[in-house]
Amino acid sequence: MQSNSKETHVHAVFESIAPKYDLMNDLLSFRRHKAWRSFTMRKMNVKPGATAVDLCCGTCDWTIALARASGTGKMFGLDFSRNMLDVGQQKVDRESLDNQISLVQGNAMELPFEDNRFDYATIGFGLRNVPDLVQVLKEMQRVVKPGGQVVCLELSKPVWQPFKSIYYFYFERILPNLGKLFAKRYEQYKWLPESLKAFPDQNQLAAVYREIGLRDVRAYPLTGGIAALHIGTKGTEEA
Repeated sequence: MQSNSKETHVHAVFESIAPKYDLMNDLLSFRRHKAWRSFTMRKMNVKPGATAVDLCCGTCDWTIALARASGTGKMFGLDFSRNMLDVGQQKVDRESLDNQISLVQGNAMELPFEDNRFDYATIGFGLRNVPDLVQVLKEMQRVVKPGGQVVCLELSKPVWQPFKSIYYFYFERILPNLGKLFAKRYEQYKWLPESLKAFPDQNQLAAVYREIGLRDVRAYPLTGGIAALHIGTKGTEEA
């Protein structure tokens, strides 16, 4: 799929599934995505007053978690789906975090922020959907301060059998039907396993982190490798 057609298709998928996105995240991750995010937050060790931009923020669960951890630091959530942001804005308002969190409709490949601005740039379950993941990671690296972290939490590829076979059967055969049953969307959830096929595995993504110049790259497999956390640090000489 060409990058522009992929972008158009992904946009249509997420615009259509926005109201059921949180429910489907539970089904997609065996209800583990919240535990994965908690693990990620512990590894990030967000300091009071820290700032962050959360790419592909969807319905803003991670953006809100970052804001709570920082306490006072300014947070931006960016997504190209207006419907997703509308759902996220409702959550932000309910949490009374509208003064701390700003939501922006934008393109993760071309961030509307200056260099060296944030302490963290995060992307959760969105990197596999972008047209050019290297470009997105470079943009994340650009907007974090020297010493800042580029953090990706994403689905990955389990490597050990028989779990690998069971997982792919679930992902490719059962999940789209769950999407049809619970969200009244089949083709959109058929896209999800397709999006993972061409995505790099845990070690390959760590290599990309290093290739673009990130330091102290750490990769953590989660729940048998069905997800992975990657954290890299921008060099202090890159101001």
